[in-house]
Amino acid sequence: MALLLALASPSARADQTSPAILVFGDSLSAGYGIRVEQGWVSLLARKISQLGYGFRVINASISGETTAGGLARLPHALEVQQPRILILELGSNDGLRGLPLGSAHDNLERMIALAHARGLTVLLLGMRLPPNYGERYTSGFMNMYADLAQAHKLVLVPFLLDRVALDPALMQADGLHPNEAGQPLLLDNVWPKLEPLLRTATHPAGAG
Repeated sequence: MALLLALASPSARADQTSPAILVFGDSLSAGYGIRVEQGWVSLLARKISQLGYGFRVINASISGETTAGGLARLPHALEVQQPRILILELGSNDGLRGLPLGSAHDNLERMIALAHARGLTVLLLGMRLPPNYGERYTSGFMNMYADLAQAHKLVLVPFLLDRVALDPALMQADGLHPNEAGQPLLLDNVWPKLEPLLRTATHPAGAG
């Protein structure tokens, strides 16, 4: 069973009636190799609280998660947490293991469908692979996120690790995971796409 972490200020944690953002990802969002409070998801929770948007941030990310594993546990997470926004960050482990892209695409698509069936807004976080996996596979992997976003009219962050992945000063020794210094840049990549969704969710069209 996944450990779900509610990340927010003490006052926001106390208000369980606040709408929730569910971050559903792998080690990149789980804070692998750093303290949880240093990760971009924790930084996001603090930023949202400071700006007064009134959302709770729940981190349901698990290191090593694949799209198949995510699909298996998403229905329960949605049922329990009842989020308004889903931030979907999965696929990297499928790619690093060389798993079939068709299966990863279908698993992500089914997760998007589960969220849309509940009327949720989905923010999709795209990833890229190192070039040693071959041009055909790496291009197909990168395009998978853009194709899903276009097909389902999703807001897309094209590359979560943009400006981070190729800078050794921002990466851990494994070359795969950002270090503490890289986490604010991950948030900087997500925030411009997420903030308009928060505004819409806080002030829906037609609201007085």
